[in-house]
Amino acid sequence: MDAVCFDMDGVIVDTETFWRARERDVILPEAVADGDPSQADIRGVNYRETYDHLAERYEMALDRAAFLDLYESAAADLYDTADLMPGFRGLLAALREDGVSVAIVSSSPRRWIERVVERFDLDVDVVVSTEDVDGPGKPAPDVYAAAAGRVGADPANCAAVEDSPNGVRAATRAGILTVAYGGDPEAVELADRRADDSETLRALFDELLAGA
Repeated sequence: MDAVCFDMDGVIVDTETFWRARERDVILPEAVADGDPSQADIRGVNYRETYDHLAERYEMALDRAAFLDLYESAAADLYDTADLMPGFRGLLAALREDGVSVAIVSSSPRRWIERVVERFDLDVDVVVSTEDVDGPGKPAPDVYAAAAGRVGADPANCAAVEDSPNGVRAATRAGILTVAYGGDPEAVELADRRADDSETLRALFDELLAGA
């Protein structure tokens, strides 16, 4: 294993519960005029692409700009107050000691990712946002293929840690071994491996490194 690619929300920072509640209680009710969209369909998808996904299927109550503002206003304070996921800092330190390259691969805008990296002083090699890639976001493989290229690793020698089904699909389609983190049933079913907490994830990485 030469590199590990981490999703951000729900894997590095403890924000997934917040986002799911905000989408369920505020964003989707305000944005969709008629219909009941499933959160599972949009989980892990860049919020700009989420608008297009919804507009193709439902009558919208908001235009694109107003929809994006709902996400921007929620994010304004979130990434200054959210905590790191338990055990992540130790996990990252162990990977760096083992000489493993680390990438953050997220559907969030680059400025949100960089806010998290700077706030917690995270030692990572590259940050890749869906917005950095000339192609579709997750579940398409483009963002993961780009991340592997930027750390100089063969996708077959990388691992991706994802908590959403769409994130697992993206990494799998890029030829990267996938680890479902956090226990989402669909993500677990789709992924190659499973880790429900940082201790299990660290043991899995030790196993993969030992088998290199």
